[in-house]
Amino acid sequence: MRGDAEARVVDRMRVFVHPDGVALGRAAAAAAAETLRRAVSARGVAHAMFATGNSQLAFVDALVHATADVPWPDVVVFHMDEYVGVGPDHQAGFQRWIRQRIVDEVRPRAAHYLDGLADPPAECDRYAELLRTHPLDLCCLGIGENGHLAFNDPPVADFRDPRVVKVVELDAACRQQQVNEGHFPSIGDVPEEAVTVTIPALLGATSVLAIVPEARKAEPVRAALLGPLSTACPASVLRTQPQVALHLDEGSAGALGWE
Repeated sequence: MRGDAEARVVDRMRVFVHPDGVALGRAAAAAAAETLRRAVSARGVAHAMFATGNSQLAFVDALVHATADVPWPDVVVFHMDEYVGVGPDHQAGFQRWIRQRIVDEVRPRAAHYLDGLADPPAECDRYAELLRTHPLDLCCLGIGENGHLAFNDPPVADFRDPRVVKVVELDAACRQQQVNEGHFPSIGDVPEEAVTVTIPALLGATSVLAIVPEARKAEPVRAALLGPLSTACPASVLRTQPQVALHLDEGSAGALGWE
């Protein structure tokens, strides 16, 4: 798996394997920028949702700092999940992540955040209405170590979820990942509940970029691409979607057996 990128199709999803995480981030940023430019050219505005976390750092850095002609003044930004009980300035909060790494850097037209301190059911309704009135042109997501998409962990994932946003209980593997990535000192410090955009709402975007570097994601990537279509690995649903492009590096593609 050498060269600029190896491209394949798995069921209906396009898969690109890049030599390393830097190349992955740059390629995904170029694809995201093109989607934003097309939306702005067509309608004067683009609606984009971004995942957070360590796996998204190279991509976001490339999109914000190294990609030309991104029409940020005409982009409306969303994020996809937040811990219940976590405020806008909490060091592990996703609102803070988006604000510091995207919004404060490029000043988009608007940014809409999930409020972890609000009443959770009411916040789900509020954010769902925002998403209904701002149909997503672009959704940039990752795959969790347990195969989750946003905070749709295996026990709560629903490929036909009737909701747009919901309150979920986080499973132990998901909470441990937050500790392993350095966001919380121990699993006891990780909130047990979150508010998340559901899988159908994530996949409702015109274009979906799944940005998945690092060898620690090799097993969930293998399960998503080669295992059964099942909420046991929520990311497996990605391969049913023609608007999804999955970007891997050699580490995250390492368990696929591709040459």
